[in-house]
Amino acid sequence: MGSSTSFQDLRKRSDDYEDDEDDDVGHDEVELQWAAIERLPTFKRIRTALFDQKLLNAGKDEVLGKKVINVTRLGALERRVFIDHLITIIDKDNLKLLKKLKERMARVGLELPTTDVRFKNLNVEAECKVVHGKPHIPTLWNTITNIFSAITNVNRCMSQPNKIKILNDVSGIVKPSRMTLLLGLPGCGKTTFLQTLAGKHDPSLKVSGEISYNGYKLSEFVPQKTSAYINQYDLHISDMTVRETIDFSARCQGIGSRADILKELSRREKFLGIIPEPDLDTYMKAISVEGLKRTLQTDYILKILGLDSCGDTIVGDAMSRGISGGEKKRLTIGEMMVGPTIAFFMDEISTGLDSSTTFQIVTCLQQLAHVIGATILISLLQPTPETFDLFDDIILMDEGKIVYNGPKSDVQEFFEYCGFKCPPRKGLADFLLEVLSQKDQAQYWFHRDQPHSYVSTDKFIAAFKEFHAGQRLNEELYAPFKIAEDHKNALSFNIYSFEKWELFKACLTREWLLTKRNSFLYMFRSAQLVSLSLIVVTLFIRTQMKIDEFHARKYMACLFFGLLRILTSGVPELALTSSRLGIFYKQRDLYFYPAWAYSIPSAILRIPFSFLDTFIWTSLIYFGVGYSPEPERFFRQLFIQFLLHQVGTSIFRLIAVVIQTPPVAAIFCQFTVMATLLSSGFIVPLPSMPSWIKWCFWISPLSHTDIGISVNEFLSPRWQKVSSLNETLGHRALLKRGLNFNKSSYWISVSTLIGMWVLANIGFTLALSYSKPPGTGRSRAIVSHKRFSYLKRKEDLSNSMQDDQLQGAHTTTEVTRMVLPFVPVTLSFDNVHYFVDTPKKFQVPNKKLHLLQDISGAFRPGVLTALMGSSGAGKTTLMDVLSGRKTGGYIEGDIRVGGYPKVREAYARVFGYCEQTDVHSPQITVKESVMYSAWLRLSAEIPKHIRLMLPKWWVWFYWIIPTSWTLRGLITSQYGDINREIIAFGKRKTITAFLKSHYGFKHEDLLLTAILLLAYPIFFASVFTYFTAKLNFQRR
Repeated sequence: MGSSTSFQDLRKRSDDYEDDEDDDVGHDEVELQWAAIERLPTFKRIRTALFDQKLLNAGKDEVLGKKVINVTRLGALERRVFIDHLITIIDKDNLKLLKKLKERMARVGLELPTTDVRFKNLNVEAECKVVHGKPHIPTLWNTITNIFSAITNVNRCMSQPNKIKILNDVSGIVKPSRMTLLLGLPGCGKTTFLQTLAGKHDPSLKVSGEISYNGYKLSEFVPQKTSAYINQYDLHISDMTVRETIDFSARCQGIGSRADILKELSRREKFLGIIPEPDLDTYMKAISVEGLKRTLQTDYILKILGLDSCGDTIVGDAMSRGISGGEKKRLTIGEMMVGPTIAFFMDEISTGLDSSTTFQIVTCLQQLAHVIGATILISLLQPTPETFDLFDDIILMDEGKIVYNGPKSDVQEFFEYCGFKCPPRKGLADFLLEVLSQKDQAQYWFHRDQPHSYVSTDKFIAAFKEFHAGQRLNEELYAPFKIAEDHKNALSFNIYSFEKWELFKACLTREWLLTKRNSFLYMFRSAQLVSLSLIVVTLFIRTQMKIDEFHARKYMACLFFGLLRILTSGVPELALTSSRLGIFYKQRDLYFYPAWAYSIPSAILRIPFSFLDTFIWTSLIYFGVGYSPEPERFFRQLFIQFLLHQVGTSIFRLIAVVIQTPPVAAIFCQFTVMATLLSSGFIVPLPSMPSWIKWCFWISPLSHTDIGISVNEFLSPRWQKVSSLNETLGHRALLKRGLNFNKSSYWISVSTLIGMWVLANIGFTLALSYSKPPGTGRSRAIVSHKRFSYLKRKEDLSNSMQDDQLQGAHTTTEVTRMVLPFVPVTLSFDNVHYFVDTPKKFQVPNKKLHLLQDISGAFRPGVLTALMGSSGAGKTTLMDVLSGRKTGGYIEGDIRVGGYPKVREAYARVFGYCEQTDVHSPQITVKESVMYSAWLRLSAEIPKHIRLMLPKWWVWFYWIIPTSWTLRGLITSQYGDINREIIAFGKRKTITAFLKSHYGFKHEDLLLTAILLLAYPIFFASVFTYFTAKLNFQRR
């Protein structure tokens, strides 16, 4: 036993010696490689790093040691493998990486710049329109009355605008290197506050007061590039993947001062002879290269946000399958975190996220703040205690005012100073929200020997000014800020991150990607043109077309129809442009790129498809119909039709931007096409047009194309035969249509169309540059007179007055409790599986993605069931499958309702599915939406005064239309006298009783129904006869 032990010790010592020798050799090799890197020029040196050879080619190389590489040439797989090697456990490894980065800079005396955000006496006001009653509901009558009211009161409204305060005299500091939580009840002004600090507020709002970053006012730099505002709404291009979305954002936001910092760091390390850690050096160099299409920073953001598993998944939207709601929220965060900014204003980032994912994201942000020195202000509605403990400072808002702004450790002491104490088992965040509420405040009053009276927001603010945290904040706020050079380096003074050419290339690349993703649209349009052109050829086939005056009209009609079809083939651009406007406005206002960088690639990439469509149409029609055989005339016709297609597409894009509401834009588009058609000179020839409308002919692109294409055809040699009237056939045909122009008119028409194309695209660019997103800066807020009076009286109250002294300030509403009759139903599911086809780019034969695997369970009546799981676990997919909302994929398994196999029609009557995405009609009120739903969903047994759906003034319409009586008679005659029992909505009834209770159909009314249905044609025939005899619209 002893000899064995000594042998093992000897072997171990030998191995240790060999390892030490290998380490020495490896260390010497690294030093030699690093010396070679240091001899490179600065530009190459900051792009060259030592890379572990195991990670090259995804670990296929077995050679140990490091290799000198150019970080700009790392492939997609190599970047992912490197990040996986760098960060395995997200929380621990990310903190380790950030600490190494900070230590490397501190070793040579460098510090990362920080941002200190201060605001003093900040006020935000909005103009509002005070109304009596409900004239703000957009009915036809209210619209007319509002117009007349505006005309009669225009002078008074202009002299005395009504204003409401959203933020009221708020002051405070958002400090760097500290996590600040913004708390407040919904409607207290948190979103406006965050947007104002980030310089992203609505231009129609009036902002007063002072906001400064490191002592610089907002007007002295570009706050949109210095800070990042993360919206609570997730707005992304549905056709792009998660990785492509973040890559494009990284490309547009640039690298900031990373390259300059890396140069200075490299210079100092070279001077001091310091060799950095290879992996850290590779990471810092890879994220400091400007203008890359794919960057390592994207893989880093995907990793720390937990998006690496869905990085190559399409984002999707309400109409197409994509990532989950929680993943979209993380994508919204990552889209802004990938940039170089170190000041973040985040609005409700926990919406759609589970508590575990929220905690993980906030933990990464805390590490960013504490280690790197980032300035982070996050608005959360109800954070969990674990997430709440991650924050350092609290800003508590109520009624547009800041109640508390200070350390989290002092907030309980402050409210105890005011007389309120958080119970031991109560979450502090919930306590802070409830203690400001009048109905919940009393339960936290801990001076039992004294009666409680409601403490208003103003009293809390006054108490905070006397509290030691409030006094310390006031001293810091009004002390002069010492501006250093590092403070200036943290700010951005340029609107855009790149030169114009780089921005253009970035937008061109993305537009080409989206064009490929929408290739089905262009293929379908081309196929439509092919089929339509074949139909046209059969109507105007060349074997039946002759060179005479009669067939000249057919040639001209065929030419004009082709022009009309080519013009209207650009109509899909209307919907395509409208669908992307929201994303464009978001990225434009964040200064990702200027409007021209979006419009020019959009126009350029439409040229090939425009040429393809025109070539298909012209090739099939030209030779099928039998136009002039000269080759040059074929190319002339092709060219001028191509220009018309371009002009039409540009005009439709312009309409989509100017008129941002898609239904209104579609109507205006239709009007434009009809107006162009009427003024083209084909329906009404130019000589027959009234003189006051002839100008429309000269501005119509269709008329200029008609001139050019007609001249090109009818002035060809084969139409130069002289007719009996001593005129050539071609000249005669042109003269009849009022197109008596010479050969040079073709080139004049071409020049005019090119000019129209240029003007339309310039207009498109200007509209993108100066138009505002829908709902911003266009209309004033509408407030009821009662609410406005209450707000104004509350502003005039002194701090000593109580809110309950306001008459009508707090109105009580009687709540009528009622339980609707229903039958308890159990939903059970057994071995449910859900499959979808594998995406084309990962196509594997006979392979499907298994999204739900062997799911079994039951939802019982009287039991409240919580469906829990991390973001992307499949919660929404399961509910979609159970509710029958999936329109694609393959569902297997047994789903039963009340023990019976699920039938979708019956299921929809007994279950309600509240989806994650809120989709409502924007033109109706909340009450009208609920009333409409009640009418459609509630049983006919529910009394009408409970359903409250169909307005009384529309009931008569049901009784006078023939369709309702036809359905009544048809159903009643077939089933109204059958007494066989059926199970309807969980109840056993006869068919006769079901028709009577659910639809109101009675078999005894069948005779009346027949009489009325006979009376309808007699009535309409009589009316027709009467008006035919009495009315005469003929004019002689």
